[in-house]
Amino acid sequence: MHRRGAGVLLHVTSLPSPYGVGDMGPGARIFLDFLKKAGQSFWQILPLTPTSPFIGDSPYSSDSAFAGNALLISPDILAEDNWIEASDLGRTADLDPSCAAYPEAWAFKERLFAAAFARSGPALPHNAAFQRFLRDEDHWLADYCLFKAIKGSLGGLMWTSWPREFRDRHPEALAECRENLAQRIEKEAFIQFLFFEQWERLKDYAAKRDILVIGDAPIYVTLDSADVWANPGLFKLTSEGCPEFVAGVPPDYFSETGQLWGNPVYDWPVHQNQGFAWWIMRLSHSLRLYDFVRLDHFRGFCGYWEIPAGEKTAVNGHWAEAPGTELFKALSGHFPSLPIVAEDLGVITPDVRELRDNCGFPGMKVLQFAFGPDIGENPDAPHHHVENCAVYTGTHDNNTTLGWFLRDAGEAGRQSLRKYLNRDLPSQDAPWALLRLAYMSVARMAMAPMQDLLGLGYEARMNTPSTAQGNWTWRVEAQALTEDLAAKIKALTILYGRSRD
Repeated sequence: MHRRGAGVLLHVTSLPSPYGVGDMGPGARIFLDFLKKAGQSFWQILPLTPTSPFIGDSPYSSDSAFAGNALLISPDILAEDNWIEASDLGRTADLDPSCAAYPEAWAFKERLFAAAFARSGPALPHNAAFQRFLRDEDHWLADYCLFKAIKGSLGGLMWTSWPREFRDRHPEALAECRENLAQRIEKEAFIQFLFFEQWERLKDYAAKRDILVIGDAPIYVTLDSADVWANPGLFKLTSEGCPEFVAGVPPDYFSETGQLWGNPVYDWPVHQNQGFAWWIMRLSHSLRLYDFVRLDHFRGFCGYWEIPAGEKTAVNGHWAEAPGTELFKALSGHFPSLPIVAEDLGVITPDVRELRDNCGFPGMKVLQFAFGPDIGENPDAPHHHVENCAVYTGTHDNNTTLGWFLRDAGEAGRQSLRKYLNRDLPSQDAPWALLRLAYMSVARMAMAPMQDLLGLGYEARMNTPSTAQGNWTWRVEAQALTEDLAAKIKALTILYGRSRD
């Protein structure tokens, strides 16, 4: 990205929809039209991979780094495309449009998927688009669908507890599964086909409005995933498939005991010996979905916090080295360009900054982190920004800016912001004060969560790290996306040279 622009952070689940959770249907197009009117250049989302109610519906905990989240499939588009009858939509329950209702949405959509597959299944062997999808995505799709089918047949049992012949992928046992579970496997592939077909059209809709999509790639994958089951040698696992070490971060701004993520860590020498083939495949997949990829936890490509399995917190972990230079050299040799945003927050050491700068990746600045007694030296303060970075008022892991100002900043932080602005600052003005600072920054990308544009408080927070419940539920209502708000945002983009018009 070589020109100034502004954008909005809003996950697909947070979009307007009458079906309990945001999806890729009419509400998404309404939002993209709003971004266009507001003079925005970017739409940033969280990972599109499948989520589960058993792990808090987090988009950062998935059973695949490649599959799409079926929950985001639009029922309206299914009906428009004749995969289902309009009558299949029926009547949806009266659900709170400001809060995601994951259980209700899952129950409703699973019924629709069953109807669509029952109606279309017999014709799928002759559907050219579906057959092309199977061929093009076979490098991940076959293992994923088999994983889902076996897991479903065993009542959702974690793969490390499967019968040994399934757990260890004995060829004869898997061949038998492919035969016995053929219909389950085809249904999973069909659902993925629907997802990627809808996403491709939504991405095209964004492109026609000159909106670039910034996707999110978590550095780690989940233990109970098709990725680990199909590629156990890429991770530090025991012979039974259990992690020897798990990932996390040491104590920091967010948590006094650090964050214990629990993901298995990579066996990096194996990746190196394979020429980083898995990473090349993963990034290739991401770059087909997005215009930019935000690499989550970028510092983990230099050194990562490795915690012995079984620890209750992240405190007793240790730093281990990762071959970031070699990895990105391999990626650069495979792709003509690497449109990557490095999430370089947290404990950042000189080697991380060196890797980021040598690769030419923009890093991140978060204005909520800037204000306190050390603002003169704080790297997140606007006077320390550089062009090749992305500045955020806050991220999905932060409180909303109003919530931060009232609850988290403390009196010292509030006074620091007032002194920086050289004026009094009523609390309701804090979100747009930070937005203005972001827009006037020299940083090429200026981003804000939708909640900050609406001036919402802590009740609209998307995620609180290290908490398992109450996250990922906030949604914007369609009536909030007004012409007046779009005009107000656009005026600011024009004033600070960020408009695409």
